[in-house]
Amino acid sequence: MAKLEAHTTLKRLRNRYRLVVMNDDTYEEVVTFKLSRMSVYIGLSVVFVLLTGLTVALLVLTPLKYYIPGYGSRHDRSELQALKIRTDSLEQSILYKDKYLDNIRKVLSGNTDVPRDTSAIKVPKAELSDD
Repeated sequence: MAKLEAHTTLKRLRNRYRLVVMNDDTYEEVVTFKLSRMSVYIGLSVVFVLLTGLTVALLVLTPLKYYIPGYGSRHDRSELQALKIRTDSLEQSILYKDKYLDNIRKVLSGNTDVPRDTSAIKVPKAELSDD
């Protein structure tokens, strides 16, 4: 049964049709085409592939590619990366500076959470020699 359906589908694809373009005033045939569904399908597929290839070639081989979002030159990308690194280091130094200033404010106001060591430091005395 599946063989019959496949056979009829293939047969329908190969049936020949005639496309006639006629002059409406004189009914004279201007152009005649003999087509099948298979040839129309193949023709449309070829046109699609050619248009897609032409569009890709146009974007890749011309300066139009710079208008695509996310695409840029190597110089721009390396410059952007250097700027990101520089921004990160500046942000880090600002955080360190803010932390340092907060610690100084705490020490000056006496609000430190660090326990203070009030024991005296025992410094050994240097031995004097009688030479």
